Amino acid sequence: TIETRGRVDSYGRLIGDLVLVGRGDPTLSNRKFPFVKEVEREGAPESTLAALADAVAARGVKQVEGDLVADDSFFVPELFPSGWAIDDMLWSYGAPVSALAVNDNVFFLELRPGEREGDPAWYSVDPWAGATEIRNEIVTGAAGVEDKIRVSREPGSPVVILQGTIPLGAAPRKLAMAIEHPAEYAAALLNRLLEARGVRVYGRVRARHAVLPATDPPATVLAEHASVPLAEIVNEANKISQNLHAELLLRTAARVATDDPSTEAALKFAGDFRASLGIDETQAVLFDGSGLSRRDLVTPQAVVRLLTYAAAQSWGEAFRASLPIAGQDG
Repeated sequence: TIETRGRVDSYGRLIGDLVLVGRGDPTLSNRKFPFVKEVEREGAPESTLAALADAVAARGVKQVEGDLVADDSFFVPELFPSGWAIDDMLWSYGAPVSALAVNDNVFFLELRPGEREGDPAWYSVDPWAGATEIRNEIVTGAAGVEDKIRVSREPGSPVVILQGTIPLGAAPRKLAMAIEHPAEYAAALLNRLLEARGVRVYGRVRARHAVLPATDPPATVLAEHASVPLAEIVNEANKISQNLHAELLLRTAARVATDDPSTEAALKFAGDFRASLGIDETQAVLFDGSGLSRRDLVTPQAVVRLLTYAAAQSWGEAFRASLPIAGQDG
């Protein structure tokens, strides 16, 4: 949702903060659902956020006298589960886990050679929020030379460093890179989208990671987005091994069931479920929802027990249909 605890006056001034609130939805992107054989996209990566910005403008909001806030407090802000490798944190499959996940917490970096040998390489970033600094040190090499590109970013830094060479006339290189600070990125991106619609923010553009006190007044919802059905999300997550979506589904399920936003509660929630099937800690030890953690251990017996249970459920056939078929899909 986009909501406020302030009020909009007759001039279109919002007296208060404008808040984008994430609740674990994995579908804040331009992915097309349902998934068929491969990932399909339609429109701009920020299209879902743009639709929310459209709705705010349609409510008559012309300026925000408070702050623009991206709130991901639905989960405790623990971006990387235990056991994830530092090398994973740069790429889409290791995108940080946040209750506010715009475009899968990823931006797309496209690299092309310059017009002449020795020229700097050309690059573009999509979606561009202005929250990332690209330091481009890639040069255009002679036609036919080996493509040598290195991408790096220090943990916690907004600076992405591009180094190496790309041969003259080479085809574009497209990279999907993890966003370092998802809520801050979402706030900056929403601010750009609102400005394009004539809505000016006079306060700060920031993130909020802590839950507000219960004494605060109730919020008014100005715009909202509902996800596609759960079965469609599970289908795509399983078909393409979408790590972030698996993490979001685990934490959202635990948050709804326990009202506890912590990662510890999510892992206990999953562990209790496995225990109810007779899968104890000698058969499965998991530190995340995706399996990316190097600390995860699962026995074949645990997998068989889980699949046997799933097959007997009312949703068993939908789950079976979500499993990738070698050489066909996903």
